[in-house]
Amino acid sequence: MAPNLFFSYSHVDETLRNQLEVHLATLKRQDLIATWHDRRITAGTPVGDAIDRNLNASQIILLLVSSDFIASDYCYEREMARAIERHEKGDARVIPIILRPCDWHDLPFGKLLAVPRDGKPITTWANIDEAFLDVERAIKAAVKELGEEHKLALSPSAVLSKPVWMDDVSESLGGQRSSNLRVKKEFTDLDRDRFRHDGFEFIARFFENSMQELVKRNPGIDQRFQRVDATHFTAALYQHGQKVCKGSASIAGGSFSSESIEYVMDDNPRHGGMNEAVSVKADDQTLYFQSLGMQSYGRRDKEKLSPQGAAELFWDLFIQPLQ
Repeated sequence: MAPNLFFSYSHVDETLRNQLEVHLATLKRQDLIATWHDRRITAGTPVGDAIDRNLNASQIILLLVSSDFIASDYCYEREMARAIERHEKGDARVIPIILRPCDWHDLPFGKLLAVPRDGKPITTWANIDEAFLDVERAIKAAVKELGEEHKLALSPSAVLSKPVWMDDVSESLGGQRSSNLRVKKEFTDLDRDRFRHDGFEFIARFFENSMQELVKRNPGIDQRFQRVDATHFTAALYQHGQKVCKGSASIAGGSFSSESIEYVMDDNPRHGGMNEAVSVKADDQTLYFQSLGMQSYGRRDKEKLSPQGAAELFWDLFIQPLQ
């Protein structure tokens, strides 16, 4: 029987959990795992009992770590504490998955190897799909290791002829049902505009901080960063007084798309051209940026970029003359 995999997470992070579960579909289709989370609890079932039963029966427990997870008394004091207890007894494998930046290293699960690699939070990856793929591969490796080495001694509640979550189903009149209950999210114009403006602010701070750090590390390099207004900035780097790198970004131009952030390799605030752009896109669960691909020659134009990814795309174009 495939190992049971338990999601311990804050409901604030449900969208990220949904995305992770989509990426685990490969393992499900190969019958390598059976997943459970609290959204599988049916009406009329005692919530605490269902969670405890599945938590105690699962061979792999995923801690979906964020500041909201840490702040949740239920997630931290009940689910995480029990998960670590079972891990230390050798009854289960606990895998911390760092969703969003937070201070987690000194917590009880901080001694465990976290994913994605190097514990880099998923939301800070340039390509979110790559982050989830890294997590999926780590879980796959753990599942195969458990299957090959047979090191886990299942708790009595886990030795069943059927997955433990079927008990939850039998307690209701609804019968068996799918765990795939995701509903396509609808994003409003306000959601898209906020994502674009927040993304632009991230890119502006990214440029300003990167330029300041570059100057600190390299004698002979100077910089000029200027916020023209709330929707436009220009940037330039000088080497021994000679301008080497120049660029600007804006959400005001709209020559590519009304939902775009545009970049031009010029620090003239009145320049009307465009060398690259990212536009706001959406899948069934989240918003992301996608590049036009004018400078990447098709290499990155299909990637789902986070604000970090969009910032790195523009920064690579900006810094290239100096490198």
